[in-house]
Amino acid sequence: MPSDPPTLATFGETLVRLSPPREDRVATADEFAVHVGGAESNVAATAAGLGLDAVWLSKVSVGPPGDRVVSGVRAQGVEPAVVRDDDARQGLYYFEDGPRPRGATVTYDRADAAVTTATVDELPVDRVRAADALHVSGITPALSTTLAETTADLLAVAREAGTTVSFDPNYRSKLWSPAAARETLTPLLDDVDVLTVAERDAREVFDREGDPAAIARELRDDLGTTVTVLTRGDEGAVAAGPDGVVDRSAIATDTVDPVGSGDALVGALLARWLREGDLGAALADGVAAAALARTVAGDAISPSRADLNRVRERAGADEDVER
Repeated sequence: MPSDPPTLATFGETLVRLSPPREDRVATADEFAVHVGGAESNVAATAAGLGLDAVWLSKVSVGPPGDRVVSGVRAQGVEPAVVRDDDARQGLYYFEDGPRPRGATVTYDRADAAVTTATVDELPVDRVRAADALHVSGITPALSTTLAETTADLLAVAREAGTTVSFDPNYRSKLWSPAAARETLTPLLDDVDVLTVAERDAREVFDREGDPAAIARELRDDLGTTVTVLTRGDEGAVAAGPDGVVDRSAIATDTVDPVGSGDALVGALLARWLREGDLGAALADGVAAAALARTVAGDAISPSRADLNRVRERAGADEDVER
């Protein structure tokens, strides 16, 4: 296992998020809560809260929106390692979370954002080489052809340096079709050590069938990953690792904000896996972090270990289940 504390590098877009009050609509609201969020920086925030040294690589705009993203990521305990673009804009999105039956909707405004032109030549790739792990999601290569190439290049840098690669396909239907995602993401998976994939994405994007444990084992064996985690929403998560399969039931929550729970799971899992190599304990931390994230407004959390233990204790949850 890496020296203490391990270092996690992430790469991707972080956006400004605007959310109207729950009883209001984006089209009619007079006020909005402001957060920052992006899959990769969300993962870094959770890992940082649990003791990892976390750095987030990206490209942001020059000006207040880019500054807001950088300051927001830094406030989450993550070091921003960014390049600036004074000719591009910062992406943003609107999150509207209404009571049933209205439900949640997301509206993106991220076209031509600064990050879409980021190349490996301008990013601080030495941070990737020096890190114990690199985490990227499938959202990033979906944003532009340039970013698809940059993602592949960064994974190659990590592989050459011996940096553990963590990847979450994080399929978004508003960005591309399952077929397009499969075509782009499949070659990238050859460089992945820790794969975390939603069960629905494993079935829809990667055409996998069978029970969750079988899918996790199959993906691990077919892709040559060290660990494959299948997240299952309200059903918890199952993971196939070097010593077999472990699973963990979801922890019931009163949901304040559903965004970012999957990222919290990944961040907490990596934080413990990189320290201890105990997959059962890492998955238990991940499920607890996912539950905690749903109780907090905004995309990211920076939990302490005491926070995760408290979630488990109050839920009456065992740490892990092995089989």
